[in-house]
Amino acid sequence: MAQASVKLSSAAHVPRSLHLSLASHAGPVHVVRYAKQSAKHILTGGQDRTIRLWNPETGAEIKSYTGHGYEVLSLCIAPDNARFASSGGDRNVFLWDVATGQTIRRFTGHMGRINAVEFNGDASVLASGSFDATIRLWDLRAQSRAPIQTLDQAKDSISTLHIGSTEIISGSVDGHIRTYDLRKGELRSDFLGHPVTSILPTFDSTTLLASTLDSHLRLMDCVTGQALNTFSGHLNMSYRTRACFAHGEAAVICGDEEGRVWAWDLVNGTSLGADKPPKVHEKVITWTEHHPLHAGEMVTASADGTVKVWKTPPGDKV
Repeated sequence: MAQASVKLSSAAHVPRSLHLSLASHAGPVHVVRYAKQSAKHILTGGQDRTIRLWNPETGAEIKSYTGHGYEVLSLCIAPDNARFASSGGDRNVFLWDVATGQTIRRFTGHMGRINAVEFNGDASVLASGSFDATIRLWDLRAQSRAPIQTLDQAKDSISTLHIGSTEIISGSVDGHIRTYDLRKGELRSDFLGHPVTSILPTFDSTTLLASTLDSHLRLMDCVTGQALNTFSGHLNMSYRTRACFAHGEAAVICGDEEGRVWAWDLVNGTSLGADKPPKVHEKVITWTEHHPLHAGEMVTASADGTVKVWKTPPGDKV
């Protein structure tokens, strides 16, 4: 990609300059996650059944984690960066020690591939969402390997999860976003009409960004379930693509099936930059994640086997 960045408003600047490309995976990369706290490292998981730890500044591969029998589809990292969880096509949830590379625990019970894993706030509970249309909750402090709860209200595959302080939110191929209120013991279901592939709440948990297989993103009100804004122009009809917010939540970012990275202003929904962004990956972009602290960095993962680190050029204001 050309090093010249697209000029955007300072409040909604999206990193557009390629810093480096990571290409050690053999086959599609399904997920890339920033570490917590200072976020100096990233984890990637792919079809080659491996998980890899990288330094996104230098491009150095620090460690490789092996143990899955099938492709790795999801990763989540504990707040202290000492542990992470993974899941995939082998229907197992793995809990790993980052430093030693050893599996601490393994959870079984799902009847299909596991598309999503997420920790709660203090990483005492792990949630997993599966092709078998169930969400299972695992108590990481207990000796038992059985789930402490199974949520089976979905009618099709669970594709994405979020655990908040008082709620669990899931997106499903049946077109519903389901919000489980843990305090009230209530469930609200919002029907979007198309398979839901990713969900991500804002920092204040008042709104939620949802990606669906109709080439649309929707900003949803978490209380009423109403769509507050929609974002379109990208192509997303067949594959799971994870969308995210830019720094400060001033913009929305998503990769598409043509290998393009799109960005929109959060408030007015207008496209930022070119009407049709240039291709930056050869195949579908499966995952997009902005750096949790730095305004000028994000990563993208693709079925072309690469993970790319994007930065804002030093001379540009963010």
